[in-house]
Amino acid sequence: MAAAGWSAGAAVSAPVPAAGAVAEPSAAALAAARAAIQAGAAKDPTGASLESLLVGEFALQSGKLNEASTAYLKAARAAADPVLAERATSIALVAREDATAGEALALWRKLGAQGSSLAAAEATLSLRRGDERAALRQLQALMTAAPDTGWRQALGVLTAGSKDPKQTARMVEKLVDGGHLPKRNLMAWVAFGGLAQRLDQPQLTERIIDEVVRRFPGEPRVGLLRVSQLRDEGKTDEATRLLATLEPLADTDNNLRALVAEQYEGLSDFQKVAAVLARGPQDDQTYALRASYLARADDKPTLTALYDELSASAAKPDPARRLLLGQLAEYLERFDQALGWYQGVPGGPQREIARLRAANVLHKLKRGDESFAALRAIQSDASAEDDTRRDAYILEANLRAEDKNVVGENEAFARGLAAFPDEPEILYARALSWERRDDVARAEADFRRILVAEPDNVAALNALGYTLADRTTRYQEALELIERARTAEPDNAAIVDSYGWVLYRLGRVKEAEVELRRALTMQKDAEIAAHLAELLWETGRRDEARKYFEQGRKIDADNRSLQRALKKYGL
Repeated sequence: MAAAGWSAGAAVSAPVPAAGAVAEPSAAALAAARAAIQAGAAKDPTGASLESLLVGEFALQSGKLNEASTAYLKAARAAADPVLAERATSIALVAREDATAGEALALWRKLGAQGSSLAAAEATLSLRRGDERAALRQLQALMTAAPDTGWRQALGVLTAGSKDPKQTARMVEKLVDGGHLPKRNLMAWVAFGGLAQRLDQPQLTERIIDEVVRRFPGEPRVGLLRVSQLRDEGKTDEATRLLATLEPLADTDNNLRALVAEQYEGLSDFQKVAAVLARGPQDDQTYALRASYLARADDKPTLTALYDELSASAAKPDPARRLLLGQLAEYLERFDQALGWYQGVPGGPQREIARLRAANVLHKLKRGDESFAALRAIQSDASAEDDTRRDAYILEANLRAEDKNVVGENEAFARGLAAFPDEPEILYARALSWERRDDVARAEADFRRILVAEPDNVAALNALGYTLADRTTRYQEALELIERARTAEPDNAAIVDSYGWVLYRLGRVKEAEVELRRALTMQKDAEIAAHLAELLWETGRRDEARKYFEQGRKIDADNRSLQRALKKYGL
């Protein structure tokens, strides 16, 4: 489970969510179903469906997914309601209660369900049962029924709904062998090739690439897939030569330019990253992207050149450019210049960010009194956006923590919660602070305060469940919390990782390994790699464990979970 924190970087990139295996009914649809149950005396004169629904919801809130799926199925039968049947199917699949899922799916189909959500659920259940022949038919039908979008759902089923990565690889191979991928859809082929690569299947990846080259001659994105494969195989010289042939093609395509730069970043050739991004027309988005890559590469000489270029390019930069220049100067530790740029942002949404960054810079300049005064001014400014005022309290707490001022940090959080009672963002930040200080009891109390106000807050459910699994022996309680999070987001890699970790702590090692491998397939993350490596180490597979420890180092050498595990094993 990776938690987000305050970032002072020049730019932030948002993660792309994975595709889900089973569609989650909307809150509005579920509310409508409840209303129909309550009003539908003709269908259900005994009220049995309402009683079962309440039992199901109570079980769901307790993290008892097997009981919840059974109760929802009972409610769906009593009310003859397809929305509840879909809900029962979804919960049962997440709970891996295959028998209940089969019954719920049959009822859902009987009540008239059709379409891609039903087909995806059928394919998922077939995979879970090990009936790969049926799953192949269903995945093929899914892609045939909707040639433009069905492959995405099929990919989601294989990524999040498959039994284990080996099964996923077999299914991808069968889809390719049978000619079931969309014949002229490049993105589908690239996506399945990427999945094969994440599954560590070099031969299958090579086959897909060869087929894509044959079908789409001259397409640069095919070359990028091959570059990625060569890079994973350690053939960096070949990858670099191929990338060089793609550079000119990116001059008029911003998306392709970013993808080429990303591949150079993977090769740790940060000078080429900057050079590629500098090709072609430039705008604030391009400049920000260049700055982001250079900051991540810690390439200060090139970043300095970019900063000098931008600061000299206009006599009166607009607010967005001033903000970017401030962020660049801050990263380059030119704090006086950064402060000038931030304070010169005249208004608009950039002004809100600039005020917070200016306070941060003042702190870096050892002008702590001015920094905290600026934050107090934001906190008391009725004209400022609520989110900005809230973030000012969080930033103040973080800066107090940097000063090793525990009393001041706690006091900043307390004032924030006085101004914004039970504000989830402040409680979440404080909970993470308690956890970092090994005060698990207080961290738990804050996570639970979030859940009192927002019982379905997925981030809090997962964070609390992971904390209990990682820092206590209350594994069953942790499992129930994580199960609730899994029900809401069954294909969230961080939640799948938490689930695998708590299974490992419960001694369910085989199940844990499947989930941790699946999580790492979904998202390359240092913490997930560390968890899988620790499981492998403890089960005697130390050479493979070292491989994943090394993978974690390459992704984020400073990750706390990775560092703890490396210290534990003296690596």
